[in-house]
Amino acid sequence: QREFTQKKTFTSWINSILAKHTPPYVISDLYTDIQQGHLLLDLLEVLSGQHLPREKGFNTFQCRSNIENALTFLKSRSLKLINIHVADIIEGKPSIVLGLIWTIIFHFHIEELARTLACTYNQPSLDCPSAVDSSPKASRSAKKSAKIKERWKMSATKALLLWAKEQCSLHGSVSVTDFKSSWRSGLAFLAIIQTLRPGLVDLEKAKARSNKENLKEAFRIAELELNIPRLLEPEDVDIMNPDEKSIMTYVAQFLQYSKNLPESDEDMQEKVREAMGWLAAQEKMLAKLLVETENETYYQKCKEMMSFMETFNRQKAPFLPVLSSKRGEAELSEGQQQMREEWDKVISQINEWKAKLDQMLPSPLDSIEAWLQEVERLQAEDLPDLQDPFKAMFVFREIIVTFKGLMDCFDSHLDTLQSFKNEDEKNMPLVLPEKLEEMKRRLFSNIRVTNSSTFLEYHYGLCSAIANEVMLKLNIWDVKYGTKESVESLLENW
Repeated sequence: QREFTQKKTFTSWINSILAKHTPPYVISDLYTDIQQGHLLLDLLEVLSGQHLPREKGFNTFQCRSNIENALTFLKSRSLKLINIHVADIIEGKPSIVLGLIWTIIFHFHIEELARTLACTYNQPSLDCPSAVDSSPKASRSAKKSAKIKERWKMSATKALLLWAKEQCSLHGSVSVTDFKSSWRSGLAFLAIIQTLRPGLVDLEKAKARSNKENLKEAFRIAELELNIPRLLEPEDVDIMNPDEKSIMTYVAQFLQYSKNLPESDEDMQEKVREAMGWLAAQEKMLAKLLVETENETYYQKCKEMMSFMETFNRQKAPFLPVLSSKRGEAELSEGQQQMREEWDKVISQINEWKAKLDQMLPSPLDSIEAWLQEVERLQAEDLPDLQDPFKAMFVFREIIVTFKGLMDCFDSHLDTLQSFKNEDEKNMPLVLPEKLEEMKRRLFSNIRVTNSSTFLEYHYGLCSAIANEVMLKLNIWDVKYGTKESVESLLENW
């Protein structure tokens, strides 16, 4: 029963994500559709916003390669994939497939949402000093800040449960203690809907109805009024021991909905001020680090950089909603515009620091890093879309020559990287092991795997340009030429 419910819930959740894919599509059998690897890559690309390397075919080697690329990407985000192997996914083993999809849901859906819960409160930044204020309002904010700090000692699961409890606590007798039997009556779902959109449900009437009637009503309203995909059916929940993971996946969608509700100008201004304070603190810390590490070894500089980035990435999570709100829209307030400029400034300084460190890599790693960046830049560029096929032919030929010249160095760089001895004359490490692993991963996963497909894309572009040029010429031949000289001129051009 549990496996059946999870398969149905996870399939519906995946389809809700793939609806945002270009082009959108729907899967019908999770265990079968996942075997080719394209489903996993499409899902991860939509969730992460990144373009992942893939093989475009469907033979055994290409399917295996695509699944390996997906698992490599997940591991690069520090996800623990325990007992999840490529062969088991290719076979469509239910327990392995469900375990993998749950890992993806929990990381990209539940954890990402839980990290931003602090931003739903109007309170001072947790990581930046703020002005001392003895007013009653400040006292309430301090209490709320302490409450949020306590929350972030918990797991994402407990944070989501706490949020659900808070939504239901506004409606008296509706109690939530877990993601199992607490939801069986359907009242918890209805209470959350009532909190998010007052007036859509009548909780007093609901208390006199059966569990199945309440669940059916809650799922119907959520789908029609809140545009929340229907991942569950009443019979999935109205049982002795409902599936915890399926209910968590569904409840998280209500949290997502709450995040998308419009905020008051006052709340937004407060959050902008908090983000500005945090960004100013990061800028000062970065400037201080650059001065303090100026005379340090390359290895020590990298350690300081890694430590700073770990803290930076952890602390930025609560600010991401306000930093990304209305991005690209013209109607930004003056404060939001300043915040955006400050964010871009900090990111630019971080990227400059990273670039300098890459240039300081000990030989021959510095030349390999420069080569990696050049290949990655070329692969990331969009294929030229030129209207003139004659120009397109020349452009594609130049790209192919450039790319082939770069790839001729692949084997030598691979040998150098694998044989690199990471210690100096005092047996101290020259480079952080993490940096070496990152370079190897980029060489193997990003470049070697996509090498042939990149060449194919370039040659496809070249052949298309040639075909267009030929068609253009052939169309000219349809025109009647009245003189022998005009025909000779045409043939000479050919």
